[in-house]
Amino acid sequence: MAKDYLFEIGTEEMPAHVVTRSVNQLADRTRKFLKENGLSFKDIKIFSTPRRLTILVEDLAEKQEDIDEVKKGPAKKIAQDADGNWTKAAQGFARGQGVSVDDIYFEELKGTEYAYVHIQKEGKKASDILLGMSDIIKAMTFPTKMRWDSNDFEFVRPIHWLVSLYGNDVIPVKILDITAGRKTEGHRFLGDSVVLANADDYEDALKNQFVIVDAKERKDMIVHQINDLVAKNNWQVKEDKNLLEEVTNLV
Repeated sequence: MAKDYLFEIGTEEMPAHVVTRSVNQLADRTRKFLKENGLSFKDIKIFSTPRRLTILVEDLAEKQEDIDEVKKGPAKKIAQDADGNWTKAAQGFARGQGVSVDDIYFEELKGTEYAYVHIQKEGKKASDILLGMSDIIKAMTFPTKMRWDSNDFEFVRPIHWLVSLYGNDVIPVKILDITAGRKTEGHRFLGDSVVLANADDYEDALKNQFVIVDAKERKDMIVHQINDLVAKNNWQVKEDKNLLEEVTNLV
């Protein structure tokens, strides 16, 4: 059964101009990672504030699909020499399929015998594959990076917490001495810490702690307030998209 997967990187305040591009990078790298590992999903939603980069992978499969297939290789006359020894072609074919030459068998096709292997492989669990999210964090790039403590690792700002929830199960992704759990942080001054029971609780739980994690929702709120002021004071305001983006990522 597919479940939603929540992954949050909690940091010190990031520069406003890097927030949007960074959360998009996190989503893009995760999308590529999941596809490369054969984990199907519906879509990836992004959330961000000055102190967090978050993705929610919707309907992520519990495991890779099982493999049960027959692969065709080189002709027998190429796979074996005159003495019946395996050639480099046969060895390369077997190695490429993740088996040994002992697994090769021959069948005739249109008058010629070919090498075949039968591959049966149980798909890996999502809970095991998702531990690799730590590699995504390490691979992320930024215009400027910081080190902290005595670590050689660099990130846009020091990381303070990680949340990694597949449905209601914690996936203990680890970076440095930080192991992901289910606790996130509310507004720095107005809110408290939040322990999430389920990945889908994220948005509402943080809204109760004075954090609007949906950047588009924050932007719409700002525009609505501007429009109210325009109507109230009979002003004319020309929208500055860059400034609006900056303010959205400052609050």
